[in-house]
Amino acid sequence: MGIYRQPNKWQCGPFALKHGLLVHGILAPEWAISKAAGTTRHGTDERRLTKAAARYGCDLLMIRKMDPARARRELVSYLRKGIPCLLCIDQWDHWVTVVKEEKGRFILLDSNDPAVLVIASWPQLKRLWAYREADEYDREMVYHLYDLHPLVPRGRVRTRAKFSLELARFLRHKANREFAQLWDEYVNDLLAICRPRSSQSTRSISLGEFLRRHQSMILEQLDFWHGDVNPSAARRVLDRMHVVADAYGLVIPIDDEKRTIAAVGIILGLWAAAEYGVGPIYRPQLAR
Repeated sequence: MGIYRQPNKWQCGPFALKHGLLVHGILAPEWAISKAAGTTRHGTDERRLTKAAARYGCDLLMIRKMDPARARRELVSYLRKGIPCLLCIDQWDHWVTVVKEEKGRFILLDSNDPAVLVIASWPQLKRLWAYREADEYDREMVYHLYDLHPLVPRGRVRTRAKFSLELARFLRHKANREFAQLWDEYVNDLLAICRPRSSQSTRSISLGEFLRRHQSMILEQLDFWHGDVNPSAARRVLDRMHVVADAYGLVIPIDDEKRTIAAVGIILGLWAAAEYGVGPIYRPQLAR
């Protein structure tokens, strides 16, 4: 359920919907979305995607504009509310999800791109987005259609991902693509140990502040109890947690600080055991 390329040509619709749901903190695998939508080798149209979105408590709206400036304003207005929008580009042949507009640039999740995260200027996006349709009676008259499909949750969501140009460039880097593939696993773990930031979150700290206070101690304990752990690799796991927590605005209540130390320590211990293996513990040696 992470951020990775689609394995075939026809699953772009479920991948685009998966990416939109991911922004809302709803974790859904593309295979389940494909099943809910009834995806075939011919792809998935907006009607089927609307049906699948409803399964996950969201409405997939349909808005059509003929004027590119109005289409851009409509798209940006939804993005500024934290609502991702699905677009069918390349002459209605491929689905992508637009998640952010920043400084005139648009951040897309395109499952056909090697990095998945794409940064596009408005002229680039407009060219991809426009569906060109010749008039039925005057073939020299060509209409340009701009269809957008905002993904609106029916109820209140726990948290929303806030993508930025900085985060998109970070995840586009080849060295971070493995991290992007595991994005949903980090989200799932952090939702269990953190809380979304709210107006009542006055007695809370960010994960960055938590790591500033306790990272050294947690890593020292990991090394003591497990041994032979690459400290840079362990630190990288914590850094990735920090990135995801910041993207979703997740914080730690002051009253849960000790519990979070234990939770992060357990996660790191399980990671180290899976990564490096572990010998028998509290088990007597068998006589030879």
